[in-house]
Amino acid sequence: MAVFVALGAFLMTLAGGWTAQRVTDRRHLVLGLAGGLMLGVVGLDLLPEALHAAGDEVFGVPAALLLFVAGFLLAHLVERLLAARQAAHGGEEHDGRAPEVGLTAAAAMVGHSAMDGVAIGAAFQVGGGMGTAVALAVVAHDFADGFNTYTITSLYGNARRRALGMLFADAAAPVVGAASTSFVTIPEGLLGGYLGLFGGALLYLAAAEILPEAHHEHPARSTLLCTVAGVGFIWLVVGLAG
Repeated sequence: MAVFVALGAFLMTLAGGWTAQRVTDRRHLVLGLAGGLMLGVVGLDLLPEALHAAGDEVFGVPAALLLFVAGFLLAHLVERLLAARQAAHGGEEHDGRAPEVGLTAAAAMVGHSAMDGVAIGAAFQVGGGMGTAVALAVVAHDFADGFNTYTITSLYGNARRRALGMLFADAAAPVVGAASTSFVTIPEGLLGGYLGLFGGALLYLAAAEILPEAHHEHPARSTLLCTVAGVGFIWLVVGLAG
């Protein structure tokens, strides 16, 4: 049942990527929406779940928050190192961005989607009602995952073929994750730490890359509205799932 439901996430992820691909003539709106979706996922979904799952404190600070900050710094460090390496070797960059950063970020999205599949499988092990609730939440926000995966990969100058490849990997990841729960159980604390780390990295991409680029050439009110709409969509998904 978990794998069957994960197929819905597969289709929803592809739908999100297809939408991002079709509206390239409104690139600033796409980036504004992607930034809002990422901000909403981090602040309203990932971080609260991370704090709940990894509640232990380290020197007075919740471990999930420490990993959240570490994820933000790690994303910044990786981007700077890859950009410096690219420049030192005379490689081309896309508007000052190293394509490897986009691939790395997309790979992290794929890993997160796999964990979504694990969440579906684990919830169905608890009970049918719990499994249905988690599945609805995952399927709904996988549209945003597909949208963001394609957008991030393309933003950093990767070819359309690579962006589509990462999109399909992201779509397949929940199915693989759901199937893996038949063999592996992930401790809740470890899952919470991962969510904190991933949330920090995602926030960096949204705040330092996606949103500034969205408003760079088109500082329009419509772009800001798309960002707010993205956050609102995730809030709606989280509220309905709750």
